[in-house]
Amino acid sequence: MPRSTPFIARRTVRRVLAVIRLAVIPVSLSASLPASAADHARIVVAGGSITEIVYALGAQAHLVAVDSTSQYPEHATTLPGVGYLRALSAEPILAMNPTLLLADSDAGPPAVLDQLRAAGTRVLLVPEAKSPAAVMEKIRFVANALGRVGAGERLVGELSDSLAAVNAMVADAERAPPVLFLLSVGRGAPLAAGRNTSAEAMIGLAGGRNALAGFDDYKPASTEAIAASGAEFVLVTERTAELLGGVDALLARPELAATPAGRNGNVVVMDGLLLLGFGPRLATAAGQLASALHGLNSPLD
Repeated sequence: MPRSTPFIARRTVRRVLAVIRLAVIPVSLSASLPASAADHARIVVAGGSITEIVYALGAQAHLVAVDSTSQYPEHATTLPGVGYLRALSAEPILAMNPTLLLADSDAGPPAVLDQLRAAGTRVLLVPEAKSPAAVMEKIRFVANALGRVGAGERLVGELSDSLAAVNAMVADAERAPPVLFLLSVGRGAPLAAGRNTSAEAMIGLAGGRNALAGFDDYKPASTEAIAASGAEFVLVTERTAELLGGVDALLARPELAATPAGRNGNVVVMDGLLLLGFGPRLATAAGQLASALHGLNSPLD
């Protein structure tokens, strides 16, 4: 069930959580595939956003197993698991007698994928997405693989309309505040998002700007770099916040205490798959983050 998303106050946290908005198209998979293929389709997915797309296309009846990143919708967590998408083993996948493996482009290891192909399983690697246009192509890719082209186009249209509403909301914001995304915070230097990351792309969609844009990918950020970043918000996943021991422990770190975000207690905590998945809930994620950054009401709430 969705939980509330209270507005931030000093030393408190905006918990931005998923609103269940998957548009499940009520058309059966058998309507788009030949009867013989539909009757025997057995799909394994390795990639949380791909699982979301399968459900959004209404093809979940043929989903027989998922990987550990497939945490939404909740029903997906009741399916048999096949491990982590970057550390797959052939045995648990083949035990499900799949006809198709849909996997993120970085799934593997490659030798396991080769084993699956040799065993007769069709393996399709779904292109990575870090932009709205790429998400729409990702949806089309999965829809085409499942014979659900029409359902895919309807889902793309709904996503396009939702993103347009979020863009209109962000256009009303006065400025783009600097946002620091931390992927992990441990004993060493925090791992922060630089350029060309899904975190930076999401921050941009929400009308913010990356506070650390002097490097590519995710890299350890020094105390000095974070303190000098001028970050007005710190953005973390729920997992990062929980592993650290809570928001207060995060804000107590000296490098964050020196930032405007640390002084004002401006921390945004989001579900990791919602924030970084770049799937059917892209507009929901962008709208909720924009609401947190600008104090505006998301048009999707």
